[in-house]
Amino acid sequence: MRIVSVIAAGGLVLTAAACGEAPDSEENGGGATEAYKACMVTDVGGIDDRSFNASAWAGIEAAESENDAVEGDYVASSAEADYEPNLTGYVDQDCNFILAVGGLMFDATEAIASANTDQQFGIVDAKVPSTNVYPMQFDTAQAAFLAGYLAAGYSESGIVGTYGGLPIPPVTIFMDGFVDGVAHYNEVKSADVQVLGWDKEAQNGSFTNDFVKQDEGKKVGDSLVAQGADVIMPVAGGAGLGTAAAAQAAGGAYSVIWVDVDGCQSAEQYCDVFLTTVVKNIGDAVKQAVLTGANGDTLSSDPGYLGNLENEGVSLAPYNEFEDKVDAELKAEIEQLKADIIAGTIEVTSAAQPE
Repeated sequence: MRIVSVIAAGGLVLTAAACGEAPDSEENGGGATEAYKACMVTDVGGIDDRSFNASAWAGIEAAESENDAVEGDYVASSAEADYEPNLTGYVDQDCNFILAVGGLMFDATEAIASANTDQQFGIVDAKVPSTNVYPMQFDTAQAAFLAGYLAAGYSESGIVGTYGGLPIPPVTIFMDGFVDGVAHYNEVKSADVQVLGWDKEAQNGSFTNDFVKQDEGKKVGDSLVAQGADVIMPVAGGAGLGTAAAAQAAGGAYSVIWVDVDGCQSAEQYCDVFLTTVVKNIGDAVKQAVLTGANGDTLSSDPGYLGNLENEGVSLAPYNEFEDKVDAELKAEIEQLKADIIAGTIEVTSAAQPE
């Protein structure tokens, strides 16, 4: 059964359930199967952000498909002020597992979790002090390093760019890896590809200050293109779709590297401009956490989950429509880089890497 909650005016939680047969229980004459309620609070990007919120919800849906006892539920946050009320609403509803999506929910999750120590929580892209919160973190710098190398090798102008939604660790870790990938390309190729939009050393760059408004993404992307960038990696959730739409309108004069979920699956209408995607496999991490809890096993907060290239928690998506446009030698070099990073021959670092 699918349940979707909406926070109404005054903070009341209204729950609408799809019609269907009631689950079996001793009271209705069936078996004694007890439901496991997995409840998710989205970040402000919402469930249809084509990015990390959508990916997390897909993980809960996948858990529902594998275990009939799992019942998924989500509530969308329209502002940061909604985080604590939404989390508290799920505590009151006796959810078995409450998932907070995104690093911006760190403070709210810690506040509610520390006040409800018997409640199991999970959080994506953060690790909070409370031990009843299962952290799901990702070393996206590793995959972004590959994307930076790819961008440098694919660029014809010798200028590439990146921008973020907000200067927070789950965003800047992508940008750090991207810059270092370009730098590695320059080193091994004796090239001089420039990166616009992010200075790793200064930890300063271009941001939309929003994860939703596509016009803000377009504005920042257009600025990078005006300076010569022909490959751009937005790390700005749905706001980045503004750059994808602008690239498409420009007839593919520049290409886009998407993040979180393979852009050709999550925003397929722009597949023709997505060179690749730096994938953060949130869906799998969430699915496994929910299934672990539903099976009665403990979700340990130490160490929690850390996705990397080795365990396929992060990766580069297929080149999709760019498969025949990316040079075979460049593809081979990226595969070797991946192997070298996994082996530890090449170390990718970022101030934002999870501990």
